[in-house]
Amino acid sequence: MKRANPSLDDAAPATAAIVAATAAGLPQQANALARARAFAEPLLEGECLDTGENTWTHAEAVARILADIGGSEAMQSVVYLVYACQHLNRPQEVIAKAFGEQHAALALETTKLVQLQRQARLKAAEKLARKQEERMAAQDAGQPAPGLSKAPVSELAASQTENVRKMLLAFSRDLRVVMLRLASRLQTLRYFASIKGDPGELLASESLHVFAPLANRLGIWQIKWEMEDLAFRFLEPQTYKNVAKLLDEKRAEREAHVEQVREDLQRALLAQGIAAMVQGRPKHIYSIVKKMRGKALDFEQVFDIRALRVIVLETADCYAVLSFVHEHFTPVADEFDDYIAKPKPNGYQSLHTVVRDAQGRAFEIQIRTQAMHDHAEHGVAAHWAYKEAGAKGYSGVTANSEYDAKIAVLRQLLAWERDLSGTAQGLFDDRIYVLTPNAAIVELPQGATPVDFAYTVHTDLGHHCRGAKVDGAMVPLNTALQNGQTVEIVSVKDGGPSRDWLNPELGYLVSHRAKSKVRAWFNAQALAETIARGREAVEKLLQREGRTALKFEDLAIEMGLGSADELFELVGKDELSLRSIETQLRPPEPEAAPEPSSWVRKPRRGQQSPKGDVLVVGVGSLMTQLAKCCRPAPPDEIRGFVTRGKGVSIHRADCTDFAHLVRKSPDRVIEVDWTGRDDARGGAQAVYPVDVAIEAVDRQGLLRDISDVFAREKMNVIGVQTQSVRGVAWMTFTIEVADARQVARAMAVVGDVNGVRMVRRK
Repeated sequence: MKRANPSLDDAAPATAAIVAATAAGLPQQANALARARAFAEPLLEGECLDTGENTWTHAEAVARILADIGGSEAMQSVVYLVYACQHLNRPQEVIAKAFGEQHAALALETTKLVQLQRQARLKAAEKLARKQEERMAAQDAGQPAPGLSKAPVSELAASQTENVRKMLLAFSRDLRVVMLRLASRLQTLRYFASIKGDPGELLASESLHVFAPLANRLGIWQIKWEMEDLAFRFLEPQTYKNVAKLLDEKRAEREAHVEQVREDLQRALLAQGIAAMVQGRPKHIYSIVKKMRGKALDFEQVFDIRALRVIVLETADCYAVLSFVHEHFTPVADEFDDYIAKPKPNGYQSLHTVVRDAQGRAFEIQIRTQAMHDHAEHGVAAHWAYKEAGAKGYSGVTANSEYDAKIAVLRQLLAWERDLSGTAQGLFDDRIYVLTPNAAIVELPQGATPVDFAYTVHTDLGHHCRGAKVDGAMVPLNTALQNGQTVEIVSVKDGGPSRDWLNPELGYLVSHRAKSKVRAWFNAQALAETIARGREAVEKLLQREGRTALKFEDLAIEMGLGSADELFELVGKDELSLRSIETQLRPPEPEAAPEPSSWVRKPRRGQQSPKGDVLVVGVGSLMTQLAKCCRPAPPDEIRGFVTRGKGVSIHRADCTDFAHLVRKSPDRVIEVDWTGRDDARGGAQAVYPVDVAIEAVDRQGLLRDISDVFAREKMNVIGVQTQSVRGVAWMTFTIEVADARQVARAMAVVGDVNGVRMVRRK
């Protein structure tokens, strides 16, 4: 019984990061091709690909295509090994022993890509079938199908085309695999054309929009033209037939004219002493249609329907032929291109001109050397070992070394990526491509893990990730993924990420995007706990004050805040004291207005407060106290607020409690400044208590490590408050300093302690 095996044509194109392109062809072996055929034939006998084509016939045809474009016998031999290894229990071991490690590696890698591409196409076909069923069901019900486009097939084909492009870029380490890919796809198109079958829009669209442009960028026009015509024939059969009919209608007259001009030009050039071969040039239907559509031309206005090609020995002869042609025919204005002086990006070189004969009939003439012609037909395939490019050059640049030749080829693949994706980035980036169980392609940074994969697919999948299967086998979550692997995530309904995932030494996360999502989750959890803590404190305060009927939102608005959660957050972070809320809740006490003169007296700079460290500008002999909500210390910018019966309260200018007081009673604000720094009783340097808030991952020894920092900085710790919830520690250290700048230095050092996530002054 025949089995349907994945086709080489269905291979996801070749491996990861093109930069390591092979410098030379496969090692030559005696009778390698004959041995490979003999090795594979009994394994492939009677087998069929999933396209319906006989596997052996397909392999033979692909080998011939490779031979036509300059592939060595060693290269051709790999074709047979690709299909053979699918029927071997230990293909790596068996093929390496019989043909060598390089043959085995190339065959196995290509086989893996065959299977990946086949899997992706099957999933895409299933998706297409479901969409068509939904559309038919909606039509039967007399209703439009919701969410379906007018042309779901085309949209799906475009999506699949983008997937194939990504896989080509991901699997292009070895240029030989790209060539295998192109040859196999061309043979599949030929097969469907020969049986008058339909390969389907997915395959035809990939061929026209991905593989043909790739062949063009590599300069393999022999494959490009044929692949374009065949793919276009399947995608737009009626247009193809119409243009073919137009070509056939006056074929005899046109061919007679072209042949007459060819013979006359051949004889005339020989008479001029120019050795030249003049040929008729094939007419490619897809290029004619593109030109008609792009320039809005009628069929008869397309000049290269009649075309000749002149091949000479030297570059100088090209210009001599051009001069002769322009002398004996009438050139058509604006229809001359010099691709010798300025080659196309893919390295193509030739002179193109359009002229008219005495009867006014226009035809195109291409003029090139034999070397230019070889490159135009076979492109980079003409330099299989890359070494020939050193002498001949590639992409219009002479390569002085094997390395330069490789770089020239890689630039063409980079340009091809830009053509398709519209971006100049990507080809040389460190990235990999893996598959979901549904064959969707996921792009990840090099070294990415299953956790990175989960977060790339969906944030919730990352949060709930608990395990992973790679190619069906369970693996640790910090396993580095490889190109082409299929990854399945084992998740749970509840729970969240592990803090271990943020530990770079454990290697769970590589992607910056995934790391930021994990941090955001923990920040959200911490915020929720902070809000809950603040809410509890505010509720208790309202109970003490007998104001439980007051709505939290109303209280927040009275405090000048946007929402109750904002109020709870500030209280939970100790950035807004409960004393400020008490002040807001209690009605103001009546008091006599101060004498105006006491507020406008000029400052007496030499005057100090009783404590000797704060000067109240414009007022003398007022009691001052440092506010506990923000604990200012010189040289902090400070402000004063006149309290009822307690003198002037000194706040930092950025204190949130002070901001609330200003909003409530702006007339009670007074200007203050630091003055003498020595204690009035004996000249000892004054010290100030300062609160430092710390958030950290709780662990054994955390309190000791932070305390040691303050000790090394010669700071006296006079108080510590600490609380730990769900592995997160919130600490408040009260330290004595003579200068607030000491605090900034100490905070910077504390921030380097293992596990510390945030350090700030309260």
